[in-house]
Amino acid sequence: MKRPWIVILCAAVIVTLAMGVRQSFGLFLPQMSVDIGISRSDFGLAMALQNLLFGLVQPFVGALADKHGAGRVVLAGALLYALGLIGAAFATDAIGLHISFGIFIGMAQSATTFVVVLGAVGRVVSPEKRSSAFGIVTAGGSLGQFLVVPLASRLLRDIGYHETLLIMAVMVGLCGLLAIGVAGRAGSSGTEEVEQQTAREALQEAVVHRGFWLLNAGFFVCGFHIAFIATHLPAYLDDQGLGTNIGWQVLALVGLFNILGSYVFGRAGDVLRQKYVLSALYVARSVVIALFLFVPLSHASALVFAGAMGFLWLGTVPLTSGIVGRIFGIRYLSMLYGIVFLSHQVGSFFGAWVAGLIFDATGSYNIAWGISIALGLFAGLVHLPIADAPVRRLQPA
Repeated sequence: MKRPWIVILCAAVIVTLAMGVRQSFGLFLPQMSVDIGISRSDFGLAMALQNLLFGLVQPFVGALADKHGAGRVVLAGALLYALGLIGAAFATDAIGLHISFGIFIGMAQSATTFVVVLGAVGRVVSPEKRSSAFGIVTAGGSLGQFLVVPLASRLLRDIGYHETLLIMAVMVGLCGLLAIGVAGRAGSSGTEEVEQQTAREALQEAVVHRGFWLLNAGFFVCGFHIAFIATHLPAYLDDQGLGTNIGWQVLALVGLFNILGSYVFGRAGDVLRQKYVLSALYVARSVVIALFLFVPLSHASALVFAGAMGFLWLGTVPLTSGIVGRIFGIRYLSMLYGIVFLSHQVGSFFGAWVAGLIFDATGSYNIAWGISIALGLFAGLVHLPIADAPVRRLQPA
């Protein structure tokens, strides 16, 4: 068994690189749309395909990681990710962008981000410290957003998008080397005895557990919130007269505060019942959104809102994955959490798309904000009845 801190460190850096590059893609739109001669909707479709495939293939990629080990899956994902970035650098039409940016990178992200690496971490960390470890890895995603996005912006300004994409291909290629740190015999655990169980049996066990579906419902809400705010908040602030510069400021602030939030909520999951922390987090989101709409909008209030939402941004990840591991064990954590993560990505799809439809129909985001508040309260409620005790198979005789 590798030392836990080695696995945690490698997992965190993998997520930092993979998610950091992913968060920068919106910056490429102006240059690529002009150079390739595509519309913004063509570029947007590539991003939509990416997000959708990120979620759709996640359960299958998670199952592969459970069977063959996270290291091999991360290596394959890193190579596919780099290939997608290289393909995007040389794309000459919308179809080429949809294949590279959309299909290749969407599938690659499922193999190089949270679900796969958290499964590897869960196998080497004791249950009482697992949530904190998940929080550290999750914070890597926001650290990537905070570090890689400004770097990408500078590279785009200085050398253009072709060379920037090639540099990013090298960056994600490093994930393939770091895969050594999360590699290991699939199904092995240094912290608890693993009872023999097939993937089909694990899936059957989960689908009849009401708590599993309540977690899916809650994570759908998380995806809706994140996609709606990340996609539409800059435009909303610009519509309200705060200008365009405020957009990158609020998104960077979200990433910065989420580094702290991911760790704090991960640590809280070790000392408090995770379902209650999750419930409070979702209700807190609704309160923050309501206060943001109630207080007169200004540059300062927008930044405060970004900081508050950033603190609450991805604290759901260590808590949700922690509950899955607590209830069902860690043998098939990547597969089962992959299914829950698919629900998150479906929520992301609707959060970005429905909010746009509402704005096109009404000329305002008011209804979308109201839906976000209601969904946060809904998620706060659905986590309360989750039976979060380990299944009978994992309980002492």
